Amino acid sequence: MADARRSGTGYGRAEARAWASEHMHGACDVIIPSFTSDLRGLNEAGIRHDVRRNMELGFWGALLVSEAGTTMDEMRQFMEVAVSEAQGRHHFVLHGTFDTLDDQVAMTQVAKEVGVDAVLFGYPNSFYPTSANELYEYTRRFCERVDLGVVLFAAHHWNFERLDPSGFPLEVLVRAAAELENVVAVKYEVGRPGAVGTYECFKALAGSGVLVSDPFEPNAPIWTENFEMPWMGTSNYEYFGDMVPRTLEALHQGRRDDAMKLYWQMQPARTARLAEQATFGGANFIHRYLWKYQAWLNGFNGGPLRQPAMKLSDAQMRRTADALRRAGIADPKEELSSYFVGRNPA
Repeated sequence: MADARRSGTGYGRAEARAWASEHMHGACDVIIPSFTSDLRGLNEAGIRHDVRRNMELGFWGALLVSEAGTTMDEMRQFMEVAVSEAQGRHHFVLHGTFDTLDDQVAMTQVAKEVGVDAVLFGYPNSFYPTSANELYEYTRRFCERVDLGVVLFAAHHWNFERLDPSGFPLEVLVRAAAELENVVAVKYEVGRPGAVGTYECFKALAGSGVLVSDPFEPNAPIWTENFEMPWMGTSNYEYFGDMVPRTLEALHQGRRDDAMKLYWQMQPARTARLAEQATFGGANFIHRYLWKYQAWLNGFNGGPLRQPAMKLSDAQMRRTADALRRAGIADPKEELSSYFVGRNPA
């Protein structure tokens, strides 16, 4: 197991929002764990490779994905390896989606101990709230038991449309911002189609000290210009290489023409990515194999993934690779089979 070089995140509950305001500036993508070829353990060299590549591309940090068949012990190892490799030069967010509240709390406290910076809080598949208050109370119980900064996650796949037609009751987010001191941000991706729901979230939380992120990168010019939106994540922006961090930086610096040039350069890859995602709509399950392949196209480790995972087809691989070529982002030459071996086979 790797030696974690940074011991503990350097802020307390009361300082969480101040820390986020000072440090959460940039684009946060994802790192999916890499495994040995027999899938019996983690591939430490592959994980370290991905952390280095992420830093090279200019990302603020990465979400350390938990929905990839890892055990609790392996998640600790995954976090330790990533933090060790970064040496304090990169930020990490724990993907806090586990089977029970106790598991979520336990892994978040491990993340705090290891030196992970924040947690993206999700809801277990078995959690079925029947009121907005029940949803808030579950969120409160988690936040009050952990010492790490919490990013709340408003997403359609939680199946909360029965509580609010937007997909997540805005009142829960507003109440959490007012009452839970370690809530530092909201990842808001409900209320679609259109941007009205996201606009309402930005308006409702303005002045609260809680950051709002729309992870859908095509909307970045809207929210940076109207609400600043210093931090954007989390999503598989690594598919676009360094384009998303560069675009966001240009927008924050007021270099709008430069930002929009990059924005439109991404369009062939962006439309291909959205088209592939549409093919598994309704599954309520992210195609991690496809995401890891898209990262591999831009120099990440790649390699096999454990079940459960969607199947990855030659057609999907060729379409997404060709879109990067048309966008002038990357020109991958490797055989498709090389992806399943990975750049650092173990």
